[in-house]
Parts: sequence; structure tokens; C-alpha cells
Amino acid sequence: MNKPVITVIGSINMDLVTVAARFPNQGETILGERFLTTPGGKGANQAVAAARLGADVRMIGAVGEDAFGRELLRSLQSEGISVDGVKPVTHQHTGIASITISEQDNRIIVVPGANHALPPEDLDKYESVIAQSDVCLLQLEIPIPVVERAVSLAHRRGVRVIVNPAPAQPLPPSVLEQADFLTPNEHERTLLFAGMDERTLVNKLIVTEGAKGVRIWQDRQEQLIPGFRVPVVDTTGAGDTFNGALAVALAEGKPLAEACRFANAAAALSVTKLGAQAGMPTREDVESLLAKQEGSQS
Repeated sequence: MNKPVITVIGSINMDLVTVAARFPNQGETILGERFLTTPGGKGANQAVAAARLGADVRMIGAVGEDAFGRELLRSLQSEGISVDGVKPVTHQHTGIASITISEQDNRIIVVPGANHALPPEDLDKYESVIAQSDVCLLQLEIPIPVVERAVSLAHRRGVRVIVNPAPAQPLPPSVLEQADFLTPNEHERTLLFAGMDERTLVNKLIVTEGAKGVRIWQDRQEQLIPGFRVPVVDTTGAGDTFNGALAVALAEGKPLAEACRFANAAAALSVTKLGAQAGMPTREDVESLLAKQEGSQS
């Protein structure tokens, strides 16, 4: 089988991660237990997830011409991801995310930096890259006009588009109409469709619900695809793993329910290790978990 081709257009950040026994209260200082810097950004995370699961991945985005930017480019290349579409910019620092992990949960502040220095017109020179893709995958840590232009280009070229609307913000009607799938979590779903009638989009919705799994609609019939029970270490990047895995499974021609089950397994494995990208599984890992689950049910 040929490798599925995935183009990811999105953010590339350095994650500054602090692990603590609990979250501090407002105005309180506490001692943390561990600190690390690790590659992140929703776009880069989803690219890594797809690459580890066997896809040929092309990344489009921007980093600063600084130490973090150089390190992040090396990291993406080490995963076999093409970075020909990643633009180094001199007038902005590389994006960062400040992440606090505690109580099997996380709190995140993102400073976009260079991620917001990619203008929509830059995407036009990558139209042929997008056109050669099986799936184009986007998130919202880059400017909405960039997302809108990317979705339009992909739609015009007949390329399937997945938009992960995170962090949640209003989307232009053209994105809602032209995207093949929207993958919000429960919170993002509420914000995304505030004041709207989501029934017109329901067959595009794939709503992630953490450990419970994901909710999909086919022919307007609702179905919950259950998650997997695993020991939780760090939930950072679980949604990104899900989206990268979903893109791979759909590009391989899996039916939607099967693709979501595959993505659920990948996301479950990702939370068993510390770090957004560090915990992302290989294809062998995911297939092993799926085989165990099938064996336990037989």
C-alpha cells in the first residue's frame, strides 16, 4: 500500500512544561516537581502523530529564526516530515506554549509568535503540495484567514479537509461549508456553534469526549465510538494525536467509524507518557492495542 499523503497547515511551538502536585490558586506560588522543554504546537503535533502512523507528511507553517525555531525544524525532520513549507521569519519569535500539568489534567497558555506571521497569500505557492495530498489537516492556532485560504484551495482541488477547531473561535461560513470534517471537543463544540443551528453540519461533526470516546453522526444517526481504558500520565496532545490518526485512517480509505476507533486507540496510548509528542504511538503500538481489545471481546 502506498503511504497516505497528509498536508498539515498549522502551528509549530516549543512547549515549556511544568509538572506540579496541584495547580496553584490565584496569586499563589507553589514548588513544581519537574520542568522540560519539548516540541509542540497543534500543527506540529498532528504532523508527528500522522508520520509515526505511517503517513508521508508535509508541514506548512512558520517559526522564528531563533534557537527554538531551529530545534523544532530538526525535530520535525527527524520524524521524516517535509519542512519545505515551513517559513523562518525574522520579525517574530518562535511560538511557545506554557503548560502546567497536574491532577491528570493540564492548563495551557499559547503565545503564537511566528505562527501568526504566515500570510494567506503564502499558501498559493503550496497549492500543488495541497493538491497532491489525500487529506489536508488544519487547526486554529494560526490566523483564521490562513485557515480559510487553505480550506478553499484544498476544496477546489478535491482534497478532503479536516478542521480541528481548537482553540475554539468563530469560523467563516466558507470553512464550515467546505470542510469535510470538524473535530471539536465538547467545550469547543459549544463555543463553535453558539447561536447557530448545527443540524446543517451534523454529518461533518466528530466530537471528542476524552476517555468516553468520540461521537459521530452518519445519515444524521448519532453513534458513540468508545474510548480505551489506559493509565493516564499526561493528556497534553491527546486531541492532536486523535486528529493526526484520523487523517491517516481516512486517507487509507477506512470507513468513518473504523477510522475513529483507530484514532481513539492512538489517542489513548498518547496519554500514557509525559509530553505531547513524546507519547505519540507508532503504527505497531496502535495495531497491538486494537488487537488486544478485539481479543478481549471475543
